Amino acid sequence: MLINELSKKTGLSIHTIRYYENLGMIEGLSNEKVKSNNYKDYNDNVVERLEIIIEAKEVGFTLAEIKKILTAWFESVDSKPETLELFQSKIKEIDDKMKYFKQTKKLLEKVCEKLQNDES
Repeated sequence: MLINELSKKTGLSIHTIRYYENLGMIEGLSNEKVKSNNYKDYNDNVVERLEIIIEAKEVGFTLAEIKKILTAWFESVDSKPETLELFQSKIKEIDDKMKYFKQTKKLLEKVCEKLQNDES
């Protein structure tokens, strides 16, 4: 499929798809016989990779982390340990953020309570 069809299928802009391709996260295939244009063909593997990118971004992975996930998932022989480590690291990061936000919320609640009591 061409890039505009890929864009419609994934919901990503053409610019975003090209950006991911420039980062080496996906790859389109050029037809070596055709020299007049620079069209690339994208297969279902690219759709799968883009879906993984979208989902990984939604849960907070950085593009660098996503690139590692894609490499481990599609190119490594035994990717389980590396992928597991990445996911466990992200879970710890989320836990740390949750702890920070809970502490911040408590502090803000105390300030609000103090402000309300001072008004009385």
